[in-house]
Amino acid sequence: MPQSHRLCIQNFLDYLKFQKRYSQHTIISYQNDLISFFDFVETDFGNTTLNEINAAIIRSWLASLKEAKMESKSINRKISTLKSFFKYQLKLDVLQTSPMTTIISPKTNKRLPQFVEEKGMSTLNNQDKFTDDWTGKTDHLLIQILYNTGIRRAELINLKESQIDKSNCSIKVLGKGNKERILPVNKVFMTMLMEYINAKRKEFEKFDSEVLLVNAKGKKLYPKYVYNTVKKHLSDKDVTTIDKRSPHVLRHSFATHLMNNGADLNAVKELLGHSSLAATQIYTHNTIEKLKDVYKKAHPKA
Repeated sequence: MPQSHRLCIQNFLDYLKFQKRYSQHTIISYQNDLISFFDFVETDFGNTTLNEINAAIIRSWLASLKEAKMESKSINRKISTLKSFFKYQLKLDVLQTSPMTTIISPKTNKRLPQFVEEKGMSTLNNQDKFTDDWTGKTDHLLIQILYNTGIRRAELINLKESQIDKSNCSIKVLGKGNKERILPVNKVFMTMLMEYINAKRKEFEKFDSEVLLVNAKGKKLYPKYVYNTVKKHLSDKDVTTIDKRSPHVLRHSFATHLMNNGADLNAVKELLGHSSLAATQIYTHNTIEKLKDVYKKAHPKA
């Protein structure tokens, strides 16, 4: 890849990091997409300047991704990356027009988010499902937090004791783009949090004092730990039979149960930390499916 392209990519990534304040995870995704694209351009079209990149070149790249059986959702993300990148070049006056203006995103099949039924969550929240050691205490609270607040895995891992507000029964969460949101919790759950914090000081002489949740060595949790813990407990047939078993399923469960019990869509949007209502509206489909199920079971003419 030409040095000029590497420099353009790095400048764009710095813009996302320092001005847009995107998360490191998002920035890495953008970086990988751009490197993949420019490597393709160099391999298939030789040493090409930014001004020489046109819609035909971009369509060739997208066609190669389609041939490689990449899903439409992933291709759309790469299109979004290129749109942002070339928009930034317009902003800098590096380009006069964007080659993305005629690029159309492929249609995607909208799948309803999978969630655990309320009965299954009651089973999962049972203390007896967890061991009585420190790992059991942490795993139990980990799942409780994910379901009671709907926060993302990264937000959970980085949750600090200082973000727990006992007097107001709330948790301050630092989400995507370093946006803060306040999440209310009930008194029973707040008591669980405080008991864990107190127990941590009795359990360890030294521990990672910044974060709320720590493992059996007193260290901050890592993403795979959270994923494996949730997967393990969602694999219990008494809890659920859905095939997805990631931490995000508990976020979906949180939102779906709120909607099913009459929560306002805008309120759910704020609790989830969505920047757009469109991202939250998918949960209305689950609510409609729930209503259909109730109708079929209860209406004599159904």
